[in-house]
Amino acid sequence: MKTQLSGVLPVVHTPFLDDDTIDWQSLEQQIDWAFAAGADGYCTGMVSELLRLTFRERTELTKRLGDLKQGRGIVVIGVGAESTKQAVEYARCAEEAGCDGIMAIPPMSTVLPAEQMVSYFRDLAEAVSLPMIVQDASSYVGQEIPLSVSIELLARYGEEKILFKPEASPIGPKLSELRNATDHKARIFEGSGGMCLVDSFRRGIVGTIPGMEFLPAIVALWKALQAGDEEATYRIYLPLCALVALQLQAGLDGFLAVEKYVLHKRGIFATDRRRRPLAWELDEETRQELERLLSLLDSAIER
Repeated sequence: MKTQLSGVLPVVHTPFLDDDTIDWQSLEQQIDWAFAAGADGYCTGMVSELLRLTFRERTELTKRLGDLKQGRGIVVIGVGAESTKQAVEYARCAEEAGCDGIMAIPPMSTVLPAEQMVSYFRDLAEAVSLPMIVQDASSYVGQEIPLSVSIELLARYGEEKILFKPEASPIGPKLSELRNATDHKARIFEGSGGMCLVDSFRRGIVGTIPGMEFLPAIVALWKALQAGDEEATYRIYLPLCALVALQLQAGLDGFLAVEKYVLHKRGIFATDRRRRPLAWELDEETRQELERLLSLLDSAIER
């Protein structure tokens, strides 16, 4: 493996112009801002709206993100799809673009038996030389990945090739279960947006994969945890938790609405447009509470 995946790897949000085309200028601004904020790299994933992109847009996004890293950090590309053939094509595109890893959820339209899930991930792992993060996003989409699947993949390919992002509930106990079942060999990322970051850090994660919207706070929190600074940890963590709770009320669309709002407010995105159809919009009272909590979070970082 060329690069060891670890640290703070935020998920890129796909910016759109008012005509619903991808805003490549805002994308570049987002990546520059992420590195300036202290990110160790970036990913694509569910909150990149990957499933709302066309095939051409998705592969073009991968190629551009590979180009934009410019030696500054790690790039991991989400390749999950509804068939092995699709996922392998996305994985090969990531490798050709010079990315450092892939991340995959199982297909969502079919409830797969364990042996079929193993086969899906094996085909992906063997299609490219890149390490792969096996993502269980079942807390908000898709099916849970059985522990036996994770154990088999790790035993077959090793901890440098296979990593994990477990998001099935309850996150903490399931993270520990995976850690213990693999004799602490599993390299695990957390993906709760920051809500479970403190608990997950104490359970031995190697990194976190949040959204971009609260990135300065996530970086500050990660550093506080590494330094053992309990005062700073909880000063930052509590308003961050409240913000994630606000997003959680509307699932994936809740995260997307807040993420795009914040990046537009910060001047990183030209618009806060999301791909339609949408299940939820920010109402005025939610927006006001979001602003109050953002102010608290900003103050916590500045201290």
